[in-house]
Amino acid sequence: MPQCRSWKTFLTMMHWSMSRQSSWVQLAGHQGNFQVSKGGEVLKLYSEVEANCLDCLMRDPLRPFVPQYHGLVTRGELCYIRLEDLLSGLKRPVIMDCKMGVRTYQEDELIKARVKAPLRSDMYQKMVKMDPSAPSAEEHAQKGVTKWRYLQWRDSTSSTSTLGFRIEGVMMEDGSIQRDFRKIQTLAQVTEALLYFTRSQLDTLRAYHSRLLALSDALKNSPFFRTHEVIGSSLLFVHDHSKASVWMIDFGKTTPLPDSRELRHNVPWSEGSREDGYLIGLSSLVTSLAQAISVASWQQEESCEEEQISP
Repeated sequence: MPQCRSWKTFLTMMHWSMSRQSSWVQLAGHQGNFQVSKGGEVLKLYSEVEANCLDCLMRDPLRPFVPQYHGLVTRGELCYIRLEDLLSGLKRPVIMDCKMGVRTYQEDELIKARVKAPLRSDMYQKMVKMDPSAPSAEEHAQKGVTKWRYLQWRDSTSSTSTLGFRIEGVMMEDGSIQRDFRKIQTLAQVTEALLYFTRSQLDTLRAYHSRLLALSDALKNSPFFRTHEVIGSSLLFVHDHSKASVWMIDFGKTTPLPDSRELRHNVPWSEGSREDGYLIGLSSLVTSLAQAISVASWQQEESCEEEQISP
């Protein structure tokens, strides 16, 4: 497998088997952040914010939509969060990671950036690689950009700002990884990506669509969702030849709201509102899946007609 250093959210659930652990670690590129336990669980480096979220979610209507949380475990001097292996029982799983929301940075990060904003050469290099004309003349001269500038630019040039989510990456059954989805801006382009991801398999598309509708209902009834700003979280789509499911993962930037506030999650963000637009992204995905089902159904009918015509 090729290395994939930027696809952090995908790695949360990436576990083929103990015999292929070395490949998993190589793919991760962050060897200390993820490990595989002998019990088949995924171990993620401890984050107090994420551990608190998972603890709350185990008692929330969203529990069926998040990996089972098994508490903490210490290995050497490091502490890890123990998570259910979402690929358990799947043969040659196909995986897609969608980062949800209309922004991927916290409001606190914006405040900190205004007070102290060190230049990041690594983020400058990423920006230049994606679009050499993106940095300003001053940023080119400094060969650095602030984290806030990079994150804001990244969101504005992807479907994060237009559709409320973006596809971070896809891993097909042969282990090949596709990550060049940053040009996707429209629902039609998302539909095309979903048809590629599922190989236009109707059963898979319908299973994903049903799962997202059930998730939508659970979110409406979730005290956790109403009272948390959900930033940088992903929906992990996983299927093989026999089943498909969607899971909410990555809660390292999901924080509770102060003073018993609640969010709507379906309106654009303005500074100070803390709205994340999570439901905007979910609605976009549901719509695109419905379109993909229509296209796949038409393709199947056309194929059947051609077979009947053939001698």
